[in-house]
Parts: sequence; structure tokens; C-alpha cells
Amino acid sequence: MTTVRALGLIAAGAAATSLVISAAPAQAASFYVALGDSYSSGTGTRSYIADGTSCQRSTSAYPSLIAASKGLALNFRACSGATIPDVTNTQLSALTSSTTHVTLSVGGNDAGFADVLTECAMPGWASNCNGAIDTAQSFVNNVLPGRLSTLYTSIRSKAPNAKVVIVGYPRIFQGEDCNALTWFSPAEETRLNAMADLLNSKTAAAASAKGFSFANPTSRFIGHAVCDDVEWLNGLSNPISESYHPNKPGHASGYAPTVSTPLTGSAFRLTSATSKRAAASADRLAAQQRSYAVQDASITPKEFRTPNLRTAAVKAAAARAGVDLSSRASIDAADRVWSARQAKQAATR
Repeated sequence: MTTVRALGLIAAGAAATSLVISAAPAQAASFYVALGDSYSSGTGTRSYIADGTSCQRSTSAYPSLIAASKGLALNFRACSGATIPDVTNTQLSALTSSTTHVTLSVGGNDAGFADVLTECAMPGWASNCNGAIDTAQSFVNNVLPGRLSTLYTSIRSKAPNAKVVIVGYPRIFQGEDCNALTWFSPAEETRLNAMADLLNSKTAAAASAKGFSFANPTSRFIGHAVCDDVEWLNGLSNPISESYHPNKPGHASGYAPTVSTPLTGSAFRLTSATSKRAAASADRLAAQQRSYAVQDASITPKEFRTPNLRTAAVKAAAARAGVDLSSRASIDAADRVWSARQAKQAATR
């Protein structure tokens, strides 16, 4: 009896050890902190965790999907509206020497991209799209690199052992505007896409200078822009905050594969099991992020605004351009003339 019992205890101990070892890949002290703005939080996926904030964090966003797929313990700090100062002041405290993986998308809000989109969505006779883009490009060229460098230095200082991947932005447009309440011309869309490319270029250079990887989503989103047959980016949406952000397929098929390989060393493939694990993490993530709610309250969401043709400024612009605001044909005809004029101006820059 004693021998049998001893053998049983040994077998039980071996089984327990086996369980610990088999569980290790999912609990291998791999601590992943997702930093950044709405393109990382999941704004646009239409389903968000109930964490008491306006950050719009989604288990359908690429950080949650990658964490679920690769067995990483996720601290999901990315928040809609975040700028570089917001990341510095409210998100970097999540980093420690134990952090093993970090992702970050930031810079678009600093350049005022939502405001630029809002300006360019107006009819050409009522807007200054070229001026808005010029101002944003000047910021990206002259101010953003220094701010990114300082931020990246702080990240490396706080997470000295982490693999850090800086994540870029896709081109939003593909040459047409299928939304009835916006007036993006093809030339304006080309300039807006070029602005995204410039932002990626400057961000990638700053990342490389610090020894960080850069995940560029541009090529993967080609064919899936706003108004494409299969959109991975929302156009004008209701609620408005969903507009011009990656939707669920954009995160699952666009961002997650783009980020996973440089971050984890292995490719990402969406499976039903991964989706279920990500969805099942909602309550844990919500509870985790509630502890940061006071900090997150300082972040102001940056949203595209639907063109409003009823303001005094627009009415005055319409009068100057000879536009009948009661006639969509008049509005559109004048828009084509003014957009062509602005395209010529941009070409001479």
C-alpha cells in the first residue's frame, strides 16, 4: 500500500508539473503594453469594453487579438484622442522593466488630422483644404520628429527589456468619395494620403533611430480603403466617432498581421479560438483599465465633424461663390470648379 501510494504521489506531482509547463507559453511572463491613440484602441470597431472611459478600447482591436493569439498578458492603455503628451502623462506609467512587448501608434492627433479631414470634407468653395494640409505637413516635418524622439527615449528608459514596435497609419482614400454628406475631391484625397505617407516616413525614421521596429500598414490596406468594395476603413459613419477608422476586418486582417510578426516573431492568423479568447478578456481588461480612469479622463477625443452648410461662414462663402444652398446641383457644381482650382494650386507647390 505504501509503495502504491508513493507511486501515486509521484505520478500526481509529475502531472502537476506537466500542467505548469504546458501552461507556461500562455503565462511566460510576457507582459504586453499597448500604447497610443484611436488606431490602436479600436475606435471604428463599434464594440468597446465597459471601462468607464471614453477611450473606446475594443477586444476586436489588434492589441487584444495579438495578445489572445500569442498568449501575452495585455495592459491595454491605448486611448482614443491620445496625443504624444497624453501618452507621456497617462500611459507610460504602465511600463516597467518586466514589460516584454510594447506597441504604439501616435502622431496623427498631434498633427490635427481629424481637423484636416473635417476641413477637406467641406465643399471646395467653403474650405481651405490645401492650407490645412500645408499646416499639418509643416508640423510633421519640423516639430513631430523631436517630440517622437523624446517619447521613444522615455519608452526605452521605462521598458529597457521590451520589444518595441511603432505602428503607422494606412491611406484612408482610393480616389472616390461615396458619402453623400462629404465633398472630398480626388486631388484632396491624394494629398491626404500623401500626408499619411509623410507621417509614416517621419515616424519610421524616429523609430529606427531608437532601435525600434516600424509596422507600416500601407500596402496591406490597399484595395480596402474608404468606398472600396471591401472596406477595412469606415467612411462617414453613425456615430460620427467611428468615421475614418479601421473596422473589425481592418484590425483582424490589416493591422494584426502587420504588427504581429515584428512584435512576436511569428505571423498572425485569425481563428475562432483567438476571437473567443479576445472577447473573453473584456471583463478583465475593463477592470484593469478602470484603475486608470482618472488619468484617461484628461484625454480629449479627436473626432471628424460632419460638414455643416448652415453656418454663417458657409452662407457667406456661398454668397461669394454664387452658390444656391437650397440646390445640391449648385453646391456640387461649384465644388467641382473650386476643387479643380485648389488642385492646380497644390500642384504648383
